[in-house]
Amino acid sequence: MLFEEKAICASIDSMMQKHLPREEVHRRDQLADPPDHLLPLFAEMGLFHFCLPESDGGMGGSWQHLSFIQERLGYHATMAALLFNRVACFGVMTLVKSGSVEQKEKFLPQLLNGEGAFALALSEAEAGSDAGALQTRAEKQGDNWCIKGRKIWISGAASALRLVVACRTDLTKTGGQGVSLFLVPPDALGVSMTKLEKIGNRCSLSYDIGFDEVMVPDSARIGAEGRGFDALKKTLFYARSGLASAVVGTAQAAVSCATSHAKDRVQFGKPIGSFQVIAHRLAKMQTDVDLARLLARELARAIDTNESCSRLAAQAKVVATKTLKRVTDDGMQIMASAGYAADSDMQRFWRDARLYSFGEGSSEILLDLIASDMGLGRGLSA
Repeated sequence: MLFEEKAICASIDSMMQKHLPREEVHRRDQLADPPDHLLPLFAEMGLFHFCLPESDGGMGGSWQHLSFIQERLGYHATMAALLFNRVACFGVMTLVKSGSVEQKEKFLPQLLNGEGAFALALSEAEAGSDAGALQTRAEKQGDNWCIKGRKIWISGAASALRLVVACRTDLTKTGGQGVSLFLVPPDALGVSMTKLEKIGNRCSLSYDIGFDEVMVPDSARIGAEGRGFDALKKTLFYARSGLASAVVGTAQAAVSCATSHAKDRVQFGKPIGSFQVIAHRLAKMQTDVDLARLLARELARAIDTNESCSRLAAQAKVVATKTLKRVTDDGMQIMASAGYAADSDMQRFWRDARLYSFGEGSSEILLDLIASDMGLGRGLSA
């Protein structure tokens, strides 16, 4: 690790130990209480500025720095990393890549100052992996748009500065065509929300959202009319990079937790870590995490050098999320009842891990994307 990386990680360690220590993570997980108090602290440290180009007042747009930040936050608390990711990816990068001058001027300062985050409202009851099947629509009425429909499993919606809502604006088009994005206030007239209970990631609150003739001005549209998926594609690999890095950090925390237990837990007169079956399992767990980290870092490097990285982003997310599932399952086995206890960190890692293999793009869809890039699957002509 380079000196600059060490300095970033040390600063994050100090901040997290003071403002979100282990016992506070446990309390918030129990109460489903998001750590929104961290946003101004992230801003004070200048963490959001790392992803912003100098032309927009940032520090050069180094996504490799963002990878270090997200991994370290994930190591301390996944809930902190996911919150950071919503600001940096769904907020800042959406505006940088597709926002108008007016949208940037209005919302970038709020995001960079830690005043809130954006929430991506894409999924519907019949449109998850098949995002092109979405039914929420927006109809042009003079200089405004009228939004009708429903979204589900939208994280961070109630507290968001704006919802980034995907709507079908051209009913003659199907699939990914004819879809536009709109910035919608979560408290706009006609918006209703119902909180959804979850077994994991309890501090990333998710909602079922109804849009009953919600009116927004045309200035709320992000990008060109009918080209919403093009705008999403410009930022999707940022989100997958952020999630992969955060998940690697959480996986490292799980390995560290299991390793510490294996050194302290004594059976048959010896620490269980001295038995080859446990030592080798932990060695394999650490190797898997290190490999996932390399892939996440390679994705961040490719982003910084403007390389085509849709395939690499899919690979990084698939590998990182599968690694987390595997090491938390192994960690639960190693720790046994100690890991199953309600106050154990491992059981929280284990519960949270289950989401990531289907959240923000299921592993099956991403593998299909990778195969298509190889000229296989749907990419192989008869």
